[in-house]
Amino acid sequence: MLVKILVTGGAGFIGSAVVRHVIRNTDWHVVNLDKLTYAGNLESLADMRDDPRHRFHRADICDRAAVDEILAAERPDAILHLAAESHVDRSIDGAAPFITTNIVGTWTLLEAALAYWRGLDGGAQGRFRFQHISTDEVFGSLGPTGLFSEETAYQPNSPYSASKAASDHLVRAWHHTYGLPTLATNCSNNYGPYHFPEKLIPLMIIRALRGEALPVYGKGENVRDWLHVEDHAEALIAVLERGRVGETYNVGGHSERRNIDVVRTICGLLDEMAPDAAGRAHERLIQHVADRPGHDQRYAIDPSKIEREIGWRPRHTFESGLRETVRWFLDNRGWWERVMSGAYRGERLGLRA
Repeated sequence: MLVKILVTGGAGFIGSAVVRHVIRNTDWHVVNLDKLTYAGNLESLADMRDDPRHRFHRADICDRAAVDEILAAERPDAILHLAAESHVDRSIDGAAPFITTNIVGTWTLLEAALAYWRGLDGGAQGRFRFQHISTDEVFGSLGPTGLFSEETAYQPNSPYSASKAASDHLVRAWHHTYGLPTLATNCSNNYGPYHFPEKLIPLMIIRALRGEALPVYGKGENVRDWLHVEDHAEALIAVLERGRVGETYNVGGHSERRNIDVVRTICGLLDEMAPDAAGRAHERLIQHVADRPGHDQRYAIDPSKIEREIGWRPRHTFESGLRETVRWFLDNRGWWERVMSGAYRGERLGLRA
């Protein structure tokens, strides 16, 4: 039977990876709904532009009439909700877009999805899923030991993570109160091709290639669990196909690293792949800067539930995935140069507390 999914935020970093994965690896059709904010980029889907199985709609998830119209016209079998404001530093500078998109937008989408689902016939209603994609940041900060599980209490510490926590609770409530068949995932830090260069890994690669300072917050000892975006896309489709309705699944990469070690590894790869003309090590560019307000110390995910129930495991190690990512940025300079010529040019954000 023909399967059609609607992906919100499908021109963003993770959303575009999901679209590419589905078009390349399934016979499904993808309806792509994206507002095309600063982080949305249709160039990330250039290979899909003329594919008849990919249809793009420029729309805002906060626009109920537009969402209703798209659902009525496209009749998807599932919604994968990835549209979100996602950068902690930007949320510190101004929380309003995070409240609007992540909370009001998710509520609007849930209301539209509920009305659409209630209008489906029995078979289609039984197949339908609303899948919500969230972050491990909703759990707060870990000490030197322990892992986030699906039972970890929420303790968000930034405007961004608080807005995502709110959206998670809305999705849970719409399932338990109204019966909407939902699935939810909380992922660790993603990296990989087409990553918008405000995040750590692409920003360090690009600044190093330009010979610019590599700003590392504090001592660089904050720890993150890294997940290749293509592994994440595979996990999301696996959950959509095999996940239990109403359940939440944590998606992690088994790749905890201190930020300073990530930056040093990037420098080493660039020394090998794009050596400085004067033979200088890229590590010389590392510069320790004042930490951002409320910086969580450590995130780490226990992905045993998705491994056990869904049978998913990441294909990339951090070493292989980071090498591949550095190579992609070297080979796709035109993509990130066009991105950097727009609203964001690598400036420091999130200084205001």
